[in-house]
Amino acid sequence: MQRRGSAERPKVETRGALAQMSEDVVKALTGVWRDATQLTAFLGEVTAAFARYEQALVTNDVAVLNATFRDDPRTLRYGVGENLYGADEIKAFRGARSPVGLARTCSRTVITTYGRDFAVASTLFHRASSPSKVGRQMQTWVRFDEGWRVVAAHVSLIDEPAGTLP
Repeated sequence: MQRRGSAERPKVETRGALAQMSEDVVKALTGVWRDATQLTAFLGEVTAAFARYEQALVTNDVAVLNATFRDDPRTLRYGVGENLYGADEIKAFRGARSPVGLARTCSRTVITTYGRDFAVASTLFHRASSPSKVGRQMQTWVRFDEGWRVVAAHVSLIDEPAGTLP
């Protein structure tokens, strides 16, 4: 990670609100300089963890689903019909969830890393069982000693906006 005053910092494209902020503000919020955003190696790690989670979700691999979320009472998951606080509530939800109708197709997936240890993954999803709905999923990922874990997630389902059916 390059620090202010280093001879040379890598040039990495930034986007969104972070691109609008001053470098000092980004440093204060994230602990890294803006040009550390989207470091390729870390983006690959989070993308692989996200793909593993997605596979576990559609196959109802509860062990992998539980392992993906941080085992901590501060971990949150807001779902379509539930608000889950802490790993225990999330695990109980996973254990009781029906394994029927989990197949889905993701689109417009955006995974962004901020430095080496923080990332956000966002995706839209569609299910054949709900053709007029679009799901939205956002996850906050943090890298711990045991690997990348979701510490907060939000899932919602809305009517498909006009003219956007897949």
